Amino acid sequence: MRTDIHVNYQDHPDIQEAESILRSCVHCGFCTATCPTYQELGDERDGPRGRIYLIKQMLESGEISEKSQTHLDRCLTCRSCETTCPSGVRYGRLAEIGRGIMEQQLPRSKGRRLLRWLLRKVLPFPARLRPLLVLGRMTRPLLPGVLAAKVPPAQATAALPQRRHARVMLALGGCAQAAATPNTHGAAARVLDRLGISLMQAPEAGCCGAVSYHLSAHEEGLGFMRRNIDAWWPHLQAGAEAIVISASGCGAMVKEYGDKLAHDPAYADKARRVSELARDLSEVLAGEDLSKLPLAGRGRKTAVHCPCTLQHALKLGGQVEAILRRAGLELTPVKDGHLCCGSAGTYSILQPKLSQQLLSNKLDALTAGGPEQIVTANVGCQLHLASKATVPVKHWIELLDPGE
Repeated sequence: MRTDIHVNYQDHPDIQEAESILRSCVHCGFCTATCPTYQELGDERDGPRGRIYLIKQMLESGEISEKSQTHLDRCLTCRSCETTCPSGVRYGRLAEIGRGIMEQQLPRSKGRRLLRWLLRKVLPFPARLRPLLVLGRMTRPLLPGVLAAKVPPAQATAALPQRRHARVMLALGGCAQAAATPNTHGAAARVLDRLGISLMQAPEAGCCGAVSYHLSAHEEGLGFMRRNIDAWWPHLQAGAEAIVISASGCGAMVKEYGDKLAHDPAYADKARRVSELARDLSEVLAGEDLSKLPLAGRGRKTAVHCPCTLQHALKLGGQVEAILRRAGLELTPVKDGHLCCGSAGTYSILQPKLSQQLLSNKLDALTAGGPEQIVTANVGCQLHLASKATVPVKHWIELLDPGE
């Protein structure tokens, strides 16, 4: 694809990268076949190829319309197109750059700006989110049905292991997961404890930065990344062998710290090292002896939802399924597993109608095999699926939890 970047963007720090990505696209259209929004809406502008053209048009003309903004907003950034693309187009990165420029160039309405600001100021902070969840549970009978369904029930959590092992790994405490599904971390800590690994958190670490970064508040997102690196670095120097992340959406972001901070001389090397040591929880368990876990009676029929971030960003599709099969679980078939459930970070809040359509499609696919439970690997997907599912929805690590 030929490009002729507008003079207004010639000095933009990411423009050479954007131009390189644009030129790698050969317009083949394979991506449209696996794009959830294109399949739902049937509009070329709501598929990856069309959105690439919209970004190209913006960068060449220096202008963008509200209609183009709408089509770009509808993108889930699920990156299914990247898995399909024969040319290796890094669409997700291009979308980040394009949306960042768009956000500066085309102001949103006051209401939309306020909503996005609130999401950035609440979701990344467990201390702010927890009271809202408690309030939501107390007032659930008074809430509209769709909103009430979004409020997760409180989780009962077992004690964390107290033993200390020679092998130590760091855990990303996270934000929404720490507040809404705290048992995920507890289950991970107990499972790893049985495998001879101590899982510890650095109290100063928090949100991975994805919420802000994906809402085009890039500098704010980079601030979260730097704070996490500062919190983890002493522990990594002391011998922690990995940073374990149990939410695949967060894992996808931490794996990109090295890229995101490559131009920051104070953090570039540390960020690269952090990305090298970042491991999705499934990557850790894939290499361990699961016979050490008490797995008797775990034979309930289970449907596995593989989040987009796990299969398209981290390229770990099928890994959770392999672990659970090794553990003796019976997995039900899931059609169109590559398609997004509609959660996509804040997408379910910002694009509720389309998100609900995708959720219904995904639940139809997940429950077609008659499972007794659904498991996933990302907190956003877990909460989104649970809001409408007729069977329990859990994080997959909970199925291996010895419960001590």
